[in-house]
Amino acid sequence: MTEPVHIVRRGPIVEVTLDRPKANAVDAATSRALYAAFRAFQDDDQARVAILTGAGDHFFCAGWDLKAAAAGEGAEADHGKGGFAGLTEFFDLDKPVIAAVNGLAYGGGFELALACDLIVAAETAAFAFPETGLGIIANAGGVQRLPRRLPRPLAMELLLTGRRLEAQEALARGLVNRIEPRDSLLAAARALAGTIAAKAPLATRAVKETVALGEGLSVAEIFAAMHAGKAPLYSAMLESEDAREGPRAFAEKRAPVWKGR
Repeated sequence: MTEPVHIVRRGPIVEVTLDRPKANAVDAATSRALYAAFRAFQDDDQARVAILTGAGDHFFCAGWDLKAAAAGEGAEADHGKGGFAGLTEFFDLDKPVIAAVNGLAYGGGFELALACDLIVAAETAAFAFPETGLGIIANAGGVQRLPRRLPRPLAMELLLTGRRLEAQEALARGLVNRIEPRDSLLAAARALAGTIAAKAPLATRAVKETVALGEGLSVAEIFAAMHAGKAPLYSAMLESEDAREGPRAFAEKRAPVWKGR
């Protein structure tokens, strides 16, 4: 039996591929393997951006493995520290993750994409939450994250009816960052990751930390929290060598040399 998760390192970029034919469905063991991959990414000081994709041409991820469910794995099975698919409850991951959605992202697969920071989708990609037709709800991030990413009426429609959201509509609604032909999807994701990886590491992590800190707060409350030291990466960034290197490199008309400290 092949491993369900493959990891490839390309300089500062880590590529994680979910590989469980035929639909890249996720059981508890796969969730733990995905968490291990992203935990290693988080703990690697040289890794700056991750790309998550699915093997094959048809499915990014079909969500919860219903065959495992039929065999006795319950909806409340222990998926490990990162929650379902290893990423939906990995709240202290402070490095950016790009979802390269190569096909259908259904149920938990849609939730997995929503747990990423950016989404690059193939032209053939589509998203749906079929859970209400199975007697359950999308409770691994669907009901929590989708209303924050889309207008509430549209999010409610998708969650209640299971309607399929095609890639073009997802782009028009701002759910995905860009659409690419299937054959150039990974190249586009790598180019985007490379652009991010070229920026100051502490600054990119501080962006993610501060955005997460501000969810549910007013602008004034966000500033107060930042000034109170509740965004440690932001505070570290301000005092970092990189924060001095950026303006110096600009003044000297050269490329900055980031040290991540």
